Amino acid sequence: MSGRRLHLVPVRSRDAKAFVATWHRHHPPPAGQVFAVGAADEEGTLRAVATVGRPVARHLDDGHTLEVTRTCTDGTHNANSMLYGAAWRAAKALGYRRLITYTQDGESGASLRGAGWQVIARRPPRPGWHTPSRPRTPRGTEHIARTLWQAP
Repeated sequence: MSGRRLHLVPVRSRDAKAFVATWHRHHPPPAGQVFAVGAADEEGTLRAVATVGRPVARHLDDGHTLEVTRTCTDGTHNANSMLYGAAWRAAKALGYRRLITYTQDGESGASLRGAGWQVIARRPPRPGWHTPSRPRTPRGTEHIARTLWQAP
């Protein structure tokens, strides 16, 4: 898939969720989003998507911050970096001051570095999100360290 010229395209929520369900390595589609953006090739075939929504961590949901909740590609080279840059430009255009995302331990973050993002924190593994007051179903991502990134 490398060598294809990509361009940005708007993506409807249902189409972004379907793409994530098909291509994402370890997460299901996000529950909601503020917007989605895609990368398509010259023929108009969607090759990658990014979904952006309110921060998952409640303490970061300050009304000025958004989170890239998913990015995924069909393997097309440089598509994720393109989407991270586009997501930040769109968030700023909507008046947001901060855009964050996470990578899991074992993911290089090359696409984020390529888009100019910076590591701002490393989060240790959690045993899960279930508490007696907020029951949660395990998602298979428990016990995995994460890195918090911020757009430039």
